[in-house]
Amino acid sequence: RHEIKEGEGRTPLLPSHCQTLLEKGHQVTVEKSTTRCAKDEEYAAVGCTLVESGTWPSAPKHVIVLGLKELPENDMPLTHNHVYFAHCYKGQAGDRELLTRFKQGGGKLWDLEFLTFDNGRRVAAFGRAAGIVGMAIGLFVWSYKQIHPELTDPCRPFLERYQSYEELAAAVSQVLAQAKAKVGYLPKPIVIGALGRCGGGSCDFASKVGIEVTKWDLEETKAGGPFDVIPQHDIFVNCIYLMSKIPPFISTQQLINCQNRKLSVIVDVSCDATNPNNPVPVYNGITTFLKPTVRILETTQKPIDVVAIDHLPSLVPSESSKEFDDSLIEHLLTFPNSPVWKRAEDLFREKLVSVLLTLIIN
Repeated sequence: RHEIKEGEGRTPLLPSHCQTLLEKGHQVTVEKSTTRCAKDEEYAAVGCTLVESGTWPSAPKHVIVLGLKELPENDMPLTHNHVYFAHCYKGQAGDRELLTRFKQGGGKLWDLEFLTFDNGRRVAAFGRAAGIVGMAIGLFVWSYKQIHPELTDPCRPFLERYQSYEELAAAVSQVLAQAKAKVGYLPKPIVIGALGRCGGGSCDFASKVGIEVTKWDLEETKAGGPFDVIPQHDIFVNCIYLMSKIPPFISTQQLINCQNRKLSVIVDVSCDATNPNNPVPVYNGITTFLKPTVRILETTQKPIDVVAIDHLPSLVPSESSKEFDDSLIEHLLTFPNSPVWKRAEDLFREKLVSVLLTLIIN
């Protein structure tokens, strides 16, 4: 389906992957889209049926609706079977309302975030891409703040997309050089979750553009925060995968009280702003590619700009989509009968029951 989220250009199926499905005897219908990284004509060329954007609600009920980001917010019961990132299993805002729509319509959800192997590892993820882009935007913001310290909105909107990680690295290297020429040094970021897909991507990108990173993971954070080491870095990049409540990594009061604080940029790649267990509880809401930052501690000598974009890989949509789709396609060929899909369906049913119990209690 066409993605309705502003700035979303990724796709869960590139034309080459659609061709694989078609060759195996499946029917593939693609909603037309002017924002998707692959053109409508490319899908038509491999044999897909094209339909107008936003027409999936009128598709036959047996159709599987495949997407990436959220559905339109309304009260319409969901009668189809959906595969996408629903973000409704960890206490996020609007989770109960969405699951209620599935209950009312009789549809099912296989959440892409919870398609896992037997060992719990996700079968396909945008984590590495999110880490790469998160670090890149953090370095952009820090550099712009050094070059134009007078600006209260330091990062320009991202109106264009990058064709590759190489192109993104070249752009970041350019502004880092300008910033170093202005202030005489380069930033020192700290990445928490450095051993995961996301954190690994973040650290790898930093190394690619000549930036040294402090790498933290479970071992370094097991004592529980807030951590005084974070404000002593120029950039903090949060890359953890949050599943349960943990002590916050930083707090607003800690940042206010910190003497000689270096920290001026926070990138919350995990972007759990609406999660009650968010370990970076110093900002509210998400940011976008059109307005990449929100400023906190505005009255202090060194305000902090927070990046909390919840679809970071869309800055490099073609390359990030290929990484994801290459991992997903083999599992789509087994839908819905493999253990990967059965676990995701069981989890959906479990969450649906918990929502019903909440409704009954309330």
